[in-house]
Amino acid sequence: MALCGDCETVIPCRCHLAPPAVHPARRIVRRPPVRRAYVTRREIEALRLVANGHTNRAIGGHLGVGVEAVNSLMQSAFRKLRVHDRAQAVAVALRLGILSLEDVTVPEGANAGWRNSA
Repeated sequence: MALCGDCETVIPCRCHLAPPAVHPARRIVRRPPVRRAYVTRREIEALRLVANGHTNRAIGGHLGVGVEAVNSLMQSAFRKLRVHDRAQAVAVALRLGILSLEDVTVPEGANAGWRNSA
């Protein structure tokens, strides 16, 4: 019996064989199944203004951008929060802790007289 000079095993050894062929798709670096998308500070500020009842025009005035930029900003926030409208976005942001109840101001006289209506 002959011995391999490299690995000192009985011939036929596998040390001289080429590595198994790898399909090109296996060489691609895979991304995690769920990509993390974080809500930006600007989007949080817009959500805070939405929670306080501001329109897109008012939000644009406050942030110093146009209405189209606010629309884009809100759509980006909706996508990241996986919601479809403003009310749901505020609810999810509150639930996730992105917004707090202290971020929402209650207008003076809100719900005034509710005890008398019963």
